[in-house]
Amino acid sequence: MTATDGVRLAVRVRGPEAAPTVVCVHGYPDNASLWDGVAGLLAERFRVVTYDVRGAGASGKPGQRTAYRLDQLADDLATVVGAVQGEGRVHLLAHDWGAIQTWHAVTGEWLRGRVASFTSISGPDLDHAAHWFRAQLRGPTPRRLRHALGQLLHSTYIAFFQLPFVPELAWRTGLLPRAIRRLDPAEAAPELADGLHGLNLYRANMLPRLSRPQRRHTDVPVQVLAPLADPFVTTPLQTEIERWVPDLCVRPVAGSHWLPRADPGLVARATTELVDHVEGGPQARALVRSRVAPPPRGRFPGRLAVVTGAGSGIGRATAVAFAQQGADVVLADVNREGLAGTAELVRRSGARAAEYTVDVADGSAVHAFAEAVHDEHGVPDILVNNAGIGMAGSFLDTGVADWQRILDVNLWGVIHGCRAFAPRLAERAEGGHIVNVASMAAYLPSRLLPAYSTTKAAVLMLSECLRAELAGRRIGVSAVCPGIVRTGITATTRFVGADEAEQRRRQEHSSRLYARRGFGPERVARDILRAVERDVPLVPSTPEAKLTLALSRLTPALLRAAAAR
Repeated sequence: MTATDGVRLAVRVRGPEAAPTVVCVHGYPDNASLWDGVAGLLAERFRVVTYDVRGAGASGKPGQRTAYRLDQLADDLATVVGAVQGEGRVHLLAHDWGAIQTWHAVTGEWLRGRVASFTSISGPDLDHAAHWFRAQLRGPTPRRLRHALGQLLHSTYIAFFQLPFVPELAWRTGLLPRAIRRLDPAEAAPELADGLHGLNLYRANMLPRLSRPQRRHTDVPVQVLAPLADPFVTTPLQTEIERWVPDLCVRPVAGSHWLPRADPGLVARATTELVDHVEGGPQARALVRSRVAPPPRGRFPGRLAVVTGAGSGIGRATAVAFAQQGADVVLADVNREGLAGTAELVRRSGARAAEYTVDVADGSAVHAFAEAVHDEHGVPDILVNNAGIGMAGSFLDTGVADWQRILDVNLWGVIHGCRAFAPRLAERAEGGHIVNVASMAAYLPSRLLPAYSTTKAAVLMLSECLRAELAGRRIGVSAVCPGIVRTGITATTRFVGADEAEQRRRQEHSSRLYARRGFGPERVARDILRAVERDVPLVPSTPEAKLTLALSRLTPALLRAAAAR
């Protein structure tokens, strides 16, 4: 088709003719092939339009710099939309300079009333960017200055592109293509012509837009996919835009700049969720949790939390606390009656609850549980490995069967949970959090709790190691270490070396002691929610747990001496 200034635009349409239309706009130094993977997935359900923007691919390549101004690029997009869909609204998906020109179009008059939704990746509105820089410097704080400096360092290439002749030489000698591949291996080898002509995008638009920004708003529903490892566009620059966009979702994702090529499944999934919702379907959980404007209610809106050991105690309190803050909850326990009671409390909070009877000591059962959760509810955002049992008595009285039982539940139960759910969180690439409930016994030596303390110390170290491994995927891991908490664990604790009568006597005595302590599981649940919200690595959750942690670091010999007495 032909643009309003006579430049030919190469357009491709695929997918069902009667389906909602998604128009994809590529950036620099790409052409429409950037969208091949994404378009192939979207075309199963949608009518997908891709085109080479002017200066790229098979489209015309005008020589005048003025032919690449944003007004003309927005006009090109409007021409494509008008040609492929004469009436009605389309959905827009754009990356890099494609997103920049699409922002310009949806905040202007070119597509007024023609856009149903817009998914933007790694490309801000230039006017918004200019206002953002001014805001960082107008009210400087350490955080704002750090963000501004970070983006300036990411943007040094823009100044380089303003130079005469040198960028062209870098393209012709292969220096720029090699530098791009070094920064982001996902980018395919760019075409020389695309790289050369696309320089006009920077030279025609950057200085005019950044030096004299306008106030540009849009009422189009927008979601921003912000790759956290983008070497060119920082997350704050492209996401702190709620003043301009009243209907905004922001989804930080694991990945680098060329996300459509590196992870087409993620881009297609996110786009589909927004399109389906705008077309009248229910709002996907991912959209609820990523909504910035208007802000949702609660601290964990749209999240899905999985809690093991949810039939009573800390597990029940944690499930209810998440539900009260907007999360839906998947409950797991060996006690069906306890599960039913927790589910009722969750539903009274207005959240959805799903119940699964699972023995966390059974690895195959935990993996089957994770599969069922994925199939029926999706990938959870939060996993709380809370299920555990108590065991007391000397090492010499603890038999192999006792060791096997407590290791199976307290340690292997956590390992099974992490192994079953962590890969799904990593594959989704949108972050998450794992909480492993340990105990202050993890760092408090005791001759009365050798087996229990060993399992909890292992859970603590497992959490530290897993946190280091998953940090780059934006998955937090917290170890929560309660002290003496009023729960039912003492009523079922096994006291090794004691007969049945002595077992009951010690259980009753311990239960009375814990009840007098008066520290309820709701307070531990509060600490768990705070750990998830703030990504805290280690949370001692009672006064004695906090004191013991400090002593274990400052005077470990004192604790060892006390344990021996």
